[in-house]
Amino acid sequence: VQLQVSGGGLVQAGGSLRLSCAASGRIFSDDVMGWYRQAPGKKRELVAAFTSGGTTNYADSVKGRFTISKDNAKNTVYLQMNSLKPEDTAVYLCYLGRWGLDAWGQGTQVTVSS
Repeated sequence: VQLQVSGGGLVQAGGSLRLSCAASGRIFSDDVMGWYRQAPGKKRELVAAFTSGGTTNYADSVKGRFTISKDNAKNTVYLQMNSLKPEDTAVYLCYLGRWGLDAWGQGTQVTVSS
């Protein structure tokens, strides 16, 4: 399975962006699928993800601002990012995990200017 990421870019603080992650194969309801990010000099951190139980997890720093969703028919996961802050600036990566598979998409740069 390959993951194709799109939707990053440059936005002013307070603005919005939507990231998309399209899987080349079918995604299943019990897949772990979500978004991580890594800023320069910092560790990679979970932003938002669907758990294997179908629930969602969010980093405290993005709760209330970011929303993860998925379209099973399109094998795609989205990350809607609102009220962006300069500290959200990072490379965002998509992840898909299931038994026997760990897949990462290419990163997409999100830059939020103040």
